[in-house]
Amino acid sequence: MSLNMPIPAHTTTGTVQSLIGLPALMRMALSGGDLHSLGEKLLSHAQSHPADANALMDLSVVLQLRWKREIALAVQAQALQAQQLYRQPAASAQPAIRLLAMMGAGDLMANAPLEFLVEGSAVALDMLYVAPGQPLPSVIPEHDLLFIAVSECDQNHSLLQHIERLTKSWPHPVLNKPERIASLNRDSVCALLEGAPGLVMPLAARIDRQTLEQIGRAHLPLTRVLEEGGFPLIVRPVDSHAGRGLVKLDSPASIADYLQMMPESEFYISRFIDYRGADGLFRKYRIVLIDGQPFACHMGISQHWMIHYLNAGMAESAEKRAEEARFIATFDTVFAPRHQAALDAIYTRMGLDYLVLDCAETRAGALLIFEADTSAVVHAMDPIDIFPYKQSQMHKVFDAFQALLSNTMQRSRPFAAE
Repeated sequence: MSLNMPIPAHTTTGTVQSLIGLPALMRMALSGGDLHSLGEKLLSHAQSHPADANALMDLSVVLQLRWKREIALAVQAQALQAQQLYRQPAASAQPAIRLLAMMGAGDLMANAPLEFLVEGSAVALDMLYVAPGQPLPSVIPEHDLLFIAVSECDQNHSLLQHIERLTKSWPHPVLNKPERIASLNRDSVCALLEGAPGLVMPLAARIDRQTLEQIGRAHLPLTRVLEEGGFPLIVRPVDSHAGRGLVKLDSPASIADYLQMMPESEFYISRFIDYRGADGLFRKYRIVLIDGQPFACHMGISQHWMIHYLNAGMAESAEKRAEEARFIATFDTVFAPRHQAALDAIYTRMGLDYLVLDCAETRAGALLIFEADTSAVVHAMDPIDIFPYKQSQMHKVFDAFQALLSNTMQRSRPFAAE
């Protein structure tokens, strides 16, 4: 993408216009593109074409990628006032699958980023934004499947309930049912997966700020709140992602210092499990379950327990990349069979067609679950020259997602009369 790129024409298809879109904009951000200049051009375009909600939606994404969250959400709200429906066209003029995604307002973690899974494919993606109490548009685009893309968070609870009512008698198959998504909060996931074979997920307790303060002052025993309580303790604000506010507290005395830095009113706490390997390194895996089948997405290796792929130094270490390549190459014959019982239990108990897992292995060899959600980005944007083994694997993931769509369509069709 050129740094001096003109604003792409927002192509009109019927009554819905297409976007530059999240994949292209995030790819530009990761490659060091000039998002500031692009944002200025989008702003100018939106000012001269006030009816073009697509420019506003693209501008909102650019602002989020530049860490300007509040103004980005304000711009998004302006776009949604003008238009509820947005489109990422299929690669061909005649799409094989017409997918309608139901989405909600919010930042880049508010919805499953389906755009990455169908980009450049024969799937036409329409994204319909809904809100509690807001009626559906008078005209819904023709579609074969409905996918509930709204992710679980406090902000989305009423929206998921609203969507559940809207979709009770939907005329087409519905993937990722809203009531199942609503069970993805940390304490519910722990309860659902408790006792699953070969699986460990520390119990999580949701507590308010005052209760956490009382634990820190030794006015309240930790076990009163968290049955398997003990330090070190993992704490994070409710609805936080990407490690924001996530820390390991080694003693009650460290709670006061933590709360001085964090203004939030509610937190999740859970016991820390030391999952480092024999070589002293921590390894975290991202796995996606598609129609119950597991696929490897990436593996981060770090000396620190809190691993994010972008800060794990994977691009700087040929040795780490070689290990990740081996993990991906042998996933179907080594990792997945080793944890098959645990993965099957997750799929059965969570009941979601599409689910992303961030996980590790304990020293005893159990599958350690950190997070289960639908909003984590699954992509093929890593530089090919540095990560040559990623492209084929990620396209395997995309093919599996598109097969889920196709198979669901086939199952929903009545048998032809003989």
